[in-house]
Amino acid sequence: MSLNITIDQGNSSAKVAVWNASELVDQVTISKLTQSALADVVQEYRPRRGVCCSVTGSGPEIISWLRELGVEAIEVRHDTPMPLSIGYATPETLGEDRIAAAVGAWSLLPGRNLLVVDMGTAVTYDVVTAGGVYAGGNIAPGVGMRLRALRSFTARLPEVSGYGETPQFGFDTVTAMRAGAVRGVAAEIAYYRSLLSPDTEVVLTGGWSKRLSDFLDFPVTTDSCLVTKGLLSILLYNEKQ
Repeated sequence: MSLNITIDQGNSSAKVAVWNASELVDQVTISKLTQSALADVVQEYRPRRGVCCSVTGSGPEIISWLRELGVEAIEVRHDTPMPLSIGYATPETLGEDRIAAAVGAWSLLPGRNLLVVDMGTAVTYDVVTAGGVYAGGNIAPGVGMRLRALRSFTARLPEVSGYGETPQFGFDTVTAMRAGAVRGVAAEIAYYRSLLSPDTEVVLTGGWSKRLSDFLDFPVTTDSCLVTKGLLSILLYNEKQ
């Protein structure tokens, strides 16, 4: 059995997944990825190939760790062979996680117009055409960042969680802040969808995806492993080259 490993290094943690072909064998979330922590996973499963993306700039180091552990590894970049083409004016500045999320959405819904929304520390809104072109997107503060900014940059607003009662309009300061952040992101999703062709499918991922889906009045596809699946899709695509 030949296994593969995918590593999604985010701002606050890393998702490490082991795959047998397209079947997920195991996935762990590591708050601080170290060479030792990665070695534990590799030594347990002995993957043959690996792929990673990193929003922190640690991709080359992770690739080096994998290769030292005997894993054939690639880092996702704008010029990495992949199932999508990049239609972006500055592809070298495009985040690896955005690329992987777009490919992950395409692997789930190939041949569709897509709006891919990844809700983590930041929220990214990325457009993929039915012809398989990554067409661009937007970046905005995530729910948690919006609430922390309100606390940090005002004199009297309190620290507020994004979870809890979220009315359409707040009835006190806490619910006003929470509704502004949570429903504000939901409103952005609906607005960007309205700018695209009517057949556009919305795909949500990231830590806030399930929470935000409750505030949308149209069908969406939610997949918390979208970036990981995109990484696997890119790895398998490169195996065929």
